[in-house]
Amino acid sequence: MTDRLESLLKFHPFTRLNALLEGIRPGEPALVFSVGEPQAAPPAFLAQILEKHKAEWSRYPQSAGTPEFRGAVVDWLCRRYRLPADFIDRDAEVMPCAGTREALFHLALAAVPEWQGKGERPVVLMPNPFYHVYAGAAAVAGAEPVFLPATRANGFLPEPDSVSPELLARAALAYVCSPSNPQGAIASPEYLARWLKHGRRHGYTVAFDECYAEIYRGAAPAGALEVAEGRLDNLIVLHSLSKRSAAPGLRSGFIAGDRRLIRRVTQLVNFGGVAPSFPALAASTALWRDEAHVAAGRERYRQCFAIASRVIGRRFGFCDPPGGFFLWLDVGDGEAAARRLWAEAGLRVLPGAYMARPDAAGVNPGQPYIRVALVHEPEVVEQGLARLVAVLDGATAAAAQ
Repeated sequence: MTDRLESLLKFHPFTRLNALLEGIRPGEPALVFSVGEPQAAPPAFLAQILEKHKAEWSRYPQSAGTPEFRGAVVDWLCRRYRLPADFIDRDAEVMPCAGTREALFHLALAAVPEWQGKGERPVVLMPNPFYHVYAGAAAVAGAEPVFLPATRANGFLPEPDSVSPELLARAALAYVCSPSNPQGAIASPEYLARWLKHGRRHGYTVAFDECYAEIYRGAAPAGALEVAEGRLDNLIVLHSLSKRSAAPGLRSGFIAGDRRLIRRVTQLVNFGGVAPSFPALAASTALWRDEAHVAAGRERYRQCFAIASRVIGRRFGFCDPPGGFFLWLDVGDGEAAARRLWAEAGLRVLPGAYMARPDAAGVNPGQPYIRVALVHEPEVVEQGLARLVAVLDGATAAAAQ
């Protein structure tokens, strides 16, 4: 485990960002655009419900949550993805989680078979660039993380058929993210179905990370449950109130799908995890049953991307992604740009290289990019992007002289 933890450290992007910017004084009052942490106020009724249920802080949480929470989740899934009312078993195929980051981590521990250094090492498939928890979970589970290209050439969505037979023989788990982090690409139903059929054919679990599913500018993204063909084997979906409801501090999400894996994750939480509290579950139940605040959040993000389009224009390969709340900007050298933006503008962004690994040719697909999180109110987003353009335009002009 010590060796696994040492390998885990190299995957954490914010540790690397802290080191990159250490000792540099921000050139202006700091604005943090590096973390996908929504800054808008969550709905007012959230605090009201937490206050109403304050007596329940004295109770130990239960890993299964409450019937009311699971019922709200099933009702939401059926409405959102047009599923039959009896498609998901509320008591066996849904469980709450203390934010989906923890659940993504536990899934690797639940799905990857034990490996003690002999024989073929299990494999976990993931996009490249990737959310760092995918790689960290694979490392701690003893698996080999396999990074599949997610670049402009394939629409930022890796193809299951690109995986070699040798790797497929060892595959235990795949992480598939739509809308994708960081590029905001939205997968079609056909794409989701290819991954699920592939996982079932080759005997591995597909974890569909759908945490950004409610943040979009056009049509609502499809979900994996829509292509499940009436069964949930080899399938897990993950959703979160951190993004949907601007409530990251609530630490509340859920997983749904294969009941065998739900049981395993439940036991992991019972031994060493954290279950959401009863007050948090009561508030979460209300959030999953309310759509007005979600629509308001989508409108706020739409305004932020309209500002980005106006301020950035055609610079840095800008495009308005169909989903999510990140910009994925090609600035030539993401690390150099991140240092300059912090030193000159007090703007904290994440180098794209910290979200990716070099490919077989030694090329890191994230190296030219920075990830910019449009998580603030529109007026703050406009201020931050104006600083970004001024600094990077100045760097371009200086390089041309």
